[in-house]
Amino acid sequence: MSILHTIQSPADLRSLSRAQLGQLKDELRQFVIQSVSKTGGHLSSNLGTVELTIALHYVFNTPEDRLVWDVGHQTYPHKILTGRRDQMHSLRQLGGISGFPRRDESEYDTFGTAHSSTSISAALGMALAARTKGESRHAVAIIGDGSMTAGMAYEAMNNAGVYDDINMLVVLNDNDMSISPPVGALNRYLARLMSGKFYAAARNVGKSVLPTPMLELARRFEEHAKGMVVPATLFEEFGFNYIGPIDGHDLDSLIPTLQNIKQLKGPQFLHVVTKKGQGYKLAEADPILYHGPGKFNPEEGIKPAASSKKTYTQIFGDWLCDMAAADDKLIGITPAMREGSGMVEFEQRFPKRYYDVGIAEQHSVTFAGGLATEGLKPVVAIYSTFLQRAYDQLIHDVALQNLDVTFALDRAGLVGADGATHAGNYDLAYLRCIPNMVVMAASDENECRQMLTTGYHYLGPAAIRYPRGSGIGASIEKTLTTLPIGKAELKRQGKKIAILAFGSMLHPALQAAEQLDASVVNMRFVKPIDTQMIMDMANSHDAIVTIEEGCIMGGAGSAVMEALAQAGLSKPALMLGLPDRFIDHGDPALLLAQCGLNAQGIEASIRQRFSL
Repeated sequence: MSILHTIQSPADLRSLSRAQLGQLKDELRQFVIQSVSKTGGHLSSNLGTVELTIALHYVFNTPEDRLVWDVGHQTYPHKILTGRRDQMHSLRQLGGISGFPRRDESEYDTFGTAHSSTSISAALGMALAARTKGESRHAVAIIGDGSMTAGMAYEAMNNAGVYDDINMLVVLNDNDMSISPPVGALNRYLARLMSGKFYAAARNVGKSVLPTPMLELARRFEEHAKGMVVPATLFEEFGFNYIGPIDGHDLDSLIPTLQNIKQLKGPQFLHVVTKKGQGYKLAEADPILYHGPGKFNPEEGIKPAASSKKTYTQIFGDWLCDMAAADDKLIGITPAMREGSGMVEFEQRFPKRYYDVGIAEQHSVTFAGGLATEGLKPVVAIYSTFLQRAYDQLIHDVALQNLDVTFALDRAGLVGADGATHAGNYDLAYLRCIPNMVVMAASDENECRQMLTTGYHYLGPAAIRYPRGSGIGASIEKTLTTLPIGKAELKRQGKKIAILAFGSMLHPALQAAEQLDASVVNMRFVKPIDTQMIMDMANSHDAIVTIEEGCIMGGAGSAVMEALAQAGLSKPALMLGLPDRFIDHGDPALLLAQCGLNAQGIEASIRQRFSL
């Protein structure tokens, strides 16, 4: 008889015997595999947290005790055990539940997390709030070793370590994996710590097995072992009581350890070791491939998708290799997104010019600035939504000094199933206000390649934005050609209405223009914007329409209106783009249609605005 289907909340879980938990973990793991195979989503990381999720909800009185899951890639077991099992079929679908924790979805989702390394800060806030209000509840942050490469995690620990009267636990879920392979000194430190099996055994024996009269002897033995194997314990220097490492798939180890920790005051740090893809051999063998798969047959595994069109990510990866072959000054930088940004081949071909800095977007930008001061040509491959985390560095450490750094902004615009947290809706607005920046938006694959070359040869900071997924199937030139900076191109000559389209919106604009007999301009550059083209269109047409896959407020359309105002021209105008709200997860085409940014929506908006 299924145990999982009797669990409607963690209270039901806590009523189970310890013996029943073994069956529950097997059922939960199989449910995750079957569920994700039907919807797509994050798989490897969630298979690795099955036992840890069960143990946390079994020991802590959730939702009174707060669990804060870092990033959210590892929360499907948590969702299933907190009353959302029957909604998992709608995961990441339009109108369905989110792939990440969301406060408005469940009281068990205590903090919205989708960008990494925020959990310790949030949990500290909750722990200190409990202290302020005289409440005895616990706050638990669950953070992966990949997320521990970000500075924010250490800022939070530095702050938390001085409060010895809070009920706070940080669980380091160490699966030796972020999304790309782990990098940096911290990973080497954790590997060294893990290699100290003598130390680990001594620590576990000292804490859970020996009778009370021998505890002092065990403590001395532990310190001796620790000194031999690990020169310094980083986390204890931050003021945390470090415990571990322990097997994150062993409930008989996890549950008693968590029960003991629950009785301790002050900041605690539990190091658990898990395996991505645990229990599903295909995901264990290739956790990167199974990190975020689409729909697949669990029996057969993921099959390569056949497509005649290249994705924009592949266009960038090919360009990066071609440009690196042509210029030995090119340096490629990624903040822990080697696969997602299309840099696998570049790393293989140019390993000495490839840098994965870990989940450290701020550092990646300033690091690029430092390289640029020495005459090198850094290219930072970063998602639009992640560049937001390095905005101060972009302004102060690159643009202010007019340093020659190229930013390749993947996932610009709506991204679909990952939803509002990962959508690149704001880059046009937040980039175009920065002096010295050149900002481009690609309308097809070949233009993307040309813009990357243009930005690379521009002697200053330049950003090229391109969407997720495939383009229109445009023919791609192998040559590395540039575009004239700040120059748009007229794509269709029509009458009365001039549509100024930016990036991905060019092709639906052209379709709408056929029905309206409107002119269409591929604007290409958001900064510097082609003021002459804008003036020509305004003087030869009755009305101006701007279209962008980005926020309207402060975006590319605003740049057009500013140019008209500066020239003293007043013209009937319509600005189309993403509305002033966060747009939920769902199929990108459906989301664009809902925002009126497909061909039919554009045509309808223009007809309504100008009574056509």
